[in-house]
Amino acid sequence: MTRLPQASEGPTDAELLEAWRGGDAVAGEQLFARHYRLLKRYFRNKVGPQHIADLMQETFVASVASRERVADASRFRAYLLRIAYHTLCRHFGRHSRATPAVDLDEVSVEQLEPGAVSVIARTQEQRLLLEALRSIPVNYQVVLELHYWEELKTDRIAEVLGVPAATVRSRLQRARDALQAALDRLARSREVLESTLTRLEDWAARCGQELGGAADAE
Repeated sequence: MTRLPQASEGPTDAELLEAWRGGDAVAGEQLFARHYRLLKRYFRNKVGPQHIADLMQETFVASVASRERVADASRFRAYLLRIAYHTLCRHFGRHSRATPAVDLDEVSVEQLEPGAVSVIARTQEQRLLLEALRSIPVNYQVVLELHYWEELKTDRIAEVLGVPAATVRSRLQRARDALQAALDRLARSREVLESTLTRLEDWAARCGQELGGAADAE
């Protein structure tokens, strides 16, 4: 898989964060512009389009308020994703049709906001994969997207979710099992199912790339 390039030139996240901490507002704007696509992709397959801009704004505001807490400036991306995760959890607590104490290990995006997400997929395999992701528990969807789309290692995913690395490993395994069961249930043809399963990592990476590209076009 090929990760979407962050930037081929210019200052690193760490350099921009340090400059921002020092009072350089332009550096802060550059940092957010660099990660706009990341956050848009993160929320795009989980909530309705009417909520995405507000959740991104909420994430950015929270990151401004707590930027001094980032101990390792090179981990800004994981830090931003962790804030996005907590923002998503609060959103589901506020707006879902379930109870405020919703268990994201048990309920899916499709259960919380039925039909709210509208992502156009170019192929049947991508459509199947996106539908399957939204049909499994939210925490399973999140951990798979962090793994496949953002290519985060176990320790970084643990940092984002605020759980031990061992929990991430076991959750990834359960998430893969749940995804495969969902793919099998939702597939409209055996041919599309086999194509999706055989090249799962490729299809997952392509979905992430296209969702990020769509963010640039909107």
